[in-house]
Amino acid sequence: MRGGSRSDMDVAVVGAGPAGRALAAACAARGLATVLVDRNPDAPWSATYGSWVTDLPDDLPPGCVAAEAAGFAIARTRHELARRYAVLDTAELRAHLDDRLAAGQVELRAGRAVRAVDGRLVLAGGDRIGARWIVDAGGHRQPLTSRPRTGAAAEQTAYGIVVPAATAAPIVPPGSALFMDWRPDHGAPGAPTFLYGVPLGQDTVLLEETSLARRPGLPLRELRDRLAARLAAHGVDAPLECAVERVRFPLDVPRHREPGVVGFGAAAPFVHPASGFNLAATLAAVPRLADALASGRRRAARRAVWPASAIVVHRVRRIGLEALLRMPPEQVPAFFETFFALPERHQHAYLSERAAPAATAVAMAALFARADMRLRMRLVGPALLPSAQPVGPNSR
Repeated sequence: MRGGSRSDMDVAVVGAGPAGRALAAACAARGLATVLVDRNPDAPWSATYGSWVTDLPDDLPPGCVAAEAAGFAIARTRHELARRYAVLDTAELRAHLDDRLAAGQVELRAGRAVRAVDGRLVLAGGDRIGARWIVDAGGHRQPLTSRPRTGAAAEQTAYGIVVPAATAAPIVPPGSALFMDWRPDHGAPGAPTFLYGVPLGQDTVLLEETSLARRPGLPLRELRDRLAARLAAHGVDAPLECAVERVRFPLDVPRHREPGVVGFGAAAPFVHPASGFNLAATLAAVPRLADALASGRRRAARRAVWPASAIVVHRVRRIGLEALLRMPPEQVPAFFETFFALPERHQHAYLSERAAPAATAVAMAALFARADMRLRMRLVGPALLPSAQPVGPNSR
């Protein structure tokens, strides 16, 4: 799988995370000569990947799911969620994708991609790889985008610890997954945060204090302190030594429009602007994009990533992100109380249906109908006003 690169490839994929590995394997399975480029292809994956069970691809091996549980959320009251929640086993997922890379004889090359020029991928140091297709699957940093980022990003940040399931039981009962808990048990004023608590398998649970969306993101040290205070309020004694997860990524990355490059995964971006989810949508799109690349039609490749229906939904979700950024802290739990009271089909449409504008519109109309007048104004305003900008340490 390693070795000197061929002078001309069918597909060059940048980024050896789940998106890049899955796409490279799928391209090779379709007979395309494929190279996968990453500055550190053997680097471990430290993120926790969660998904609704119904959103996972049918061909994902069962061993790639570390744990599955009934989901619930707490806004002002508790809501049992109709869909089950899954956390992936990153080691098993990676092993599965690596087996597919090996089967397809994908060339794995260490190197930092810096740009694409005239059908050639340019690496730091000057090496070039010729390819009919160049795909940027390098994550939210979009390594092949030349357009500079302006302004502060809207970020999701989180600080979490991994504890024994028995330790987490007062907050996350056995057999359950806590999608969101917006109660202010952390005792801190200002920007609202929620607790995310999910089983990881092997009798462990991730407890993570999360800032859903803020521009700029809430500092991790503040989230660490809030998590400690929340756990203490529930009588949970965190171990002195435990694994820690730190999360920071932007929610409002622009769509990838670099000439001669197809953006994919978080680089596309597939990140849900109002939740941060992206892996399930990415894996679901792999066959479509691989088929389009095999067809050789550039229009088909662009549409495989961004069909017109997905662009409409993405714009609606970006408006939802702006609504969250502008919402007063005390009103955020009320918003989610209204959202989680919606029928499951509406929750599913907004959280999971990436290319269903009609279902998304119906869901937003249902939310608007249930909202009070104050919340309605908060939902309508972002569609008419420019993006929110920070005005203080706790602004939203």
